[in-house]
Amino acid sequence: MLDTNIFPLAYLITFRTYGTWLHGDERGSVDRQHNVYGTPRLNANLNRQRFEESEAKTPPIILEPMQRVIVEKAVREVCTHREYSLLAVNARSNHVHAVISAACKPEPILEAIKAYCTRKLRRSGLIATTTKPWVRHGSTRYLWKERQVELAMNYVLYGQGDDPPDFSL
Repeated sequence: MLDTNIFPLAYLITFRTYGTWLHGDERGSVDRQHNVYGTPRLNANLNRQRFEESEAKTPPIILEPMQRVIVEKAVREVCTHREYSLLAVNARSNHVHAVISAACKPEPILEAIKAYCTRKLRRSGLIATTTKPWVRHGSTRYLWKERQVELAMNYVLYGQGDDPPDFSL
């Protein structure tokens, strides 16, 4: 029997495509040195953003509609294969959201999803075999309460134009 105090009810997992939200961007960002839960994002910094653009290995990756279909299919497949419970998924042009319940930490889930998605996109000929479509990590929000899971699912399925809800409820 699963001890509900060890793992949350679900995770909101989000990862971006390469080059679509650089450090210095006006939306703010989080880097390796400024990545503590609950702390503010880095401020906009045009010089840093320009530097990040100059260091990019490829142009930004924007997912076309067929690529988004493949990505969502890959997320479903990895969840089925690994016996995770997929509650919601939405592949956008520059990021992917999924709400997943699993009896493990979220990082292996995130890495598996990104690997499956990359493999599916390559095998379908929708990205080159050398393309690395995703940023280094992603966001893994813990959802401990039913209301948090409900809000996350609603946001993933219907709220993409809005700011994410407050999950600290």
